[in-house]
Amino acid sequence: KMSGISTLTATYVKELEGTRTRLLDTRKTTPNFRIFEKEAVKAGGGHNHRMGLYDMIMLKDNHIDFAGGVEKAILLANEYRSELPNHLAIEVECRNMDELEKILQTGCVDRIMLDNFTPALLSKAVTRIDGKFETEASGGITLATLREFALTGVDFISVGALTHSYSSLDFSLRSE
Repeated sequence: KMSGISTLTATYVKELEGTRTRLLDTRKTTPNFRIFEKEAVKAGGGHNHRMGLYDMIMLKDNHIDFAGGVEKAILLANEYRSELPNHLAIEVECRNMDELEKILQTGCVDRIMLDNFTPALLSKAVTRIDGKFETEASGGITLATLREFALTGVDFISVGALTHSYSSLDFSLRSE
């Protein structure tokens, strides 16, 4: 299982060669195997996104909607973060260019996850962000489309398939 994850990760990493983009896993892991699966991603040359809910604040679409909009969600997260003894990074999910403008006006985040953007729209968003925040592409990115997304200049691409769509390796430890 872990060899399959490492091998799949290495295949994705190889596809990113020559770009600045780094490959991230997600929290979509097998119950009780997260540590092992994330280590397998690292062994394959990938990077870990976050281990759990405790090591980064991630504002997803449902948080944004419940807060009453992206600006309110960011402000509430920063209020919460200010009360913590240790600094936690804030990542905010962005669904479209209008939402991106609101995020850029509000600021106070560390990374913007551009979710389900096409490569053309992602390129436009990365250009608009202009290095002010880390950028991450997510949502439906496959090995076949990975390089096209990376060529937009995005900092990170997260791929859940690394830990849920691998093929286990069949090998023996038998010696003759």
